Amino acid sequence: MTHKLIVIGNGMVGQKYLETLCESLDRDGTRDRYEITVFCEETRPAYDRVRLSAYFSGSSAEDLALTDQQFFSDRGIDLHLEEAVTRIDRDRRCVISQTGVEHGYDTLVLATGSYPFVPPVPGNDRENCFVYRTIEDLEAIMAAGQQARVGAVVGGGLLGLEAAKALRDMGLETHVVEFAPRLMAVQVDEGGGRLLRAKIEELGVTVHTEKNTQRIEDGESCRHRMAFADGEHLETDIVLFSAGIRPQDALAEQCGLERGPRGGIVIDNRCRTSDPAIYAIGECALWNQQIFGLVAPGYEMARVAVDALLDGDTEFLGADMSTKLKLMGVDVASIGDAHARTQGAKVSIYVNEHNGVYKKLVTDAAGEKVLGAVLVGDAAEYGSLLQMMLNGLRIPGTPEQLILPQSEGGAPALGADALPASATICSCNNVTKGALCESVAAGCASIGDLKAATQAGTSCGGCVALVKNILDAELIKSGVEVNNHLCEHFPYSRQELEHLVRVEKHRSFQSLRDAHGSGWGCDICKPTVASILATTWNEHVLQPHLAPLQDTNDYFMANMQKDGTYSVVPRIPGGEITPVKLIVIGEVAQKYGLYTKITGGQRIDLFGAQVNQLPQIWKELVDAGFESGHAYGKAVRTVKSCVGSTWCRYGQQDSVGMSIRLEERYRGVRAPHKIKFAVSGCTRECAEAQCKDVGVIATERGWNLYVAGNGGMKPRHADLFATDLDDATLIRYIDRFLMLYIRTADRLQRTARWMDELEGGLSYLQDVIINDSLGLGEELESQMQSLVDTYECEWKKTLEDENKLKRFRHFVNADAYDNNVVFVQERGQIRPATPAERRTSEAA
Repeated sequence: MTHKLIVIGNGMVGQKYLETLCESLDRDGTRDRYEITVFCEETRPAYDRVRLSAYFSGSSAEDLALTDQQFFSDRGIDLHLEEAVTRIDRDRRCVISQTGVEHGYDTLVLATGSYPFVPPVPGNDRENCFVYRTIEDLEAIMAAGQQARVGAVVGGGLLGLEAAKALRDMGLETHVVEFAPRLMAVQVDEGGGRLLRAKIEELGVTVHTEKNTQRIEDGESCRHRMAFADGEHLETDIVLFSAGIRPQDALAEQCGLERGPRGGIVIDNRCRTSDPAIYAIGECALWNQQIFGLVAPGYEMARVAVDALLDGDTEFLGADMSTKLKLMGVDVASIGDAHARTQGAKVSIYVNEHNGVYKKLVTDAAGEKVLGAVLVGDAAEYGSLLQMMLNGLRIPGTPEQLILPQSEGGAPALGADALPASATICSCNNVTKGALCESVAAGCASIGDLKAATQAGTSCGGCVALVKNILDAELIKSGVEVNNHLCEHFPYSRQELEHLVRVEKHRSFQSLRDAHGSGWGCDICKPTVASILATTWNEHVLQPHLAPLQDTNDYFMANMQKDGTYSVVPRIPGGEITPVKLIVIGEVAQKYGLYTKITGGQRIDLFGAQVNQLPQIWKELVDAGFESGHAYGKAVRTVKSCVGSTWCRYGQQDSVGMSIRLEERYRGVRAPHKIKFAVSGCTRECAEAQCKDVGVIATERGWNLYVAGNGGMKPRHADLFATDLDDATLIRYIDRFLMLYIRTADRLQRTARWMDELEGGLSYLQDVIINDSLGLGEELESQMQSLVDTYECEWKKTLEDENKLKRFRHFVNADAYDNNVVFVQERGQIRPATPAERRTSEAA
């Protein structure tokens, strides 16, 4: 007899229920015993609400999708999109949809999720007041943002800060209004909240705490005026409500299921409601007077509910609410008893306001067990601390060592062997260490293999570092050498391949592959080998044997943007440019209708060029004396400078002259990752040299050299390498530093991480480069000089070759433009149209 199952709701948790159930039924061969029907109010199947803000930085609805129609059709599941269930008849065991059609059930699963809480203040329903919940919400927000200047988010929790990032990504002046005295009050303590606020405000978002909005009314300078209880007010064009969620339990109320005093469908340990034929999972469910607003507990409920349907005995016994995420680029983590509410709990705190780091560790009274933690600015210890808390592991050494930097007496990360097999490594997908070890024993030999076999690390990704730790440990135990192979096609590291190319004089990918590799190559090894060949032989990247190796940006010698157009960046050495050349850039931008922006590296970026326009634009720039700025390559890019002694009354040396000299020497030199320079004319550091891969600061006696700084995803100040250098010595040391980095760094490894991972770090580099301890000095200088001597502008070289120019077409048989590119005007310039604007344009 067929069992009729109805699932109401196809969000993340509802979809996890279906995937888990279908896997179990397929495994048991009982799929044909179930007739499954799914109702979903939204216009599309499940998508990733955790990553909604990615929609504002270029991700599409398809990118966020967790499934598609094929999933349902392949499994015979009857999916009803845009069809809400309006009533449940428990006596007759049927549901009635908004179309009036009845559907009978034997088992009913409520995965209705939650809805955003909107404070009941006058004016909350005004035009351009939104919630932040669905893709349709985002589309409406983006459309309103085109006519807005200021945006405000009501709510400073997880979702509120995500919403603030969305507004900031749209280019709006952004404010966060929070009723509590700090941001993320549930997850972080006062100290962590204070540092988090400082870091968020550094990113250009204004934070207003302890603000109780009384009403929203007409504004004077903006569309709205938010009036607060303390008499202050805020003017804004857009209001986003992200002040928490409420369980979506209206159907449960309608049919008389037991609910909590403040809402939520009451469930037992098997996720059953007060009606044994009805289950509730996710944010609509109330277990032990708790609503769980994270996806991992919802996934666990889904697994338990599936097991209960199939007569298993698994129980839901609550969930750990620890979280690790990156909010507007700031690492934030909360573990266990973050507020030290446990009787007798003791606290250790590490604060480094210079680096923007706050760490709080909560232990038991004896200092032997981790109870909780708060990490802001650096969450590297999250995996270790979480596992110690979850598994009750004894603290090795003293508690403070767990959060102190290793250079200050901190303990190394928790080893994989310290964890029991039962330890849950991936809480999102309920993957234990034992399951990972079994998968490794069954043949998984890479992170990709483990993700495919266990789903570990495929949701939030917070566990990937620990998964890699376990993988390596298990491989070593089984006698497998843990290698640093570039990819499956080359059993060598990048450094080893560089050596082979140089010593054996390979000049093509095919030659290197035939000698030391296999297969056809991939997106990892091809660009890597292309970079190695460039830094060894310096041939034009579009030579027939090199062009197929390049990634998109190098292939077209321009940076591809989100709408498929390209940006063009001519080199402006040291930021110095004549009025005549400025006029040429303006004329080119105006002629081709390009968006112009001054970059952080003192150059001018021209956006919106189509592929077939690139050679035309290059020609006009080259004819005016410009050359490629290599903004598209993993290469030396800019040398930023202040005006130095030429103009500045504080300048010690000619920083502009030196920056031009350095940029013209190292222009276009390919490397494992991009490289940036800066030269400051005095210690006031207007060029910000100490956050660059190579930084130079003038002194009364010459130049101070700094190396291995990084202003990227994990900022790091450069280290002082040598002091009071004359011009020749400065350039000699930079030659050696760059060539050693190019020859020994891993693929996509910045100079900062490369130096940190060298045994001996800075002192080792000083010994090799200054003292020439390896006897490589002359060789490194000669190799750099060879690159300098063979430099050619890649744009100019391309313009001289008709065969290379044939690559720059949208269509192989025509010179037509791509009419799918749609621009809109904003602030007197073009920008890519949003999805909503594209649809409007197409409709017109």
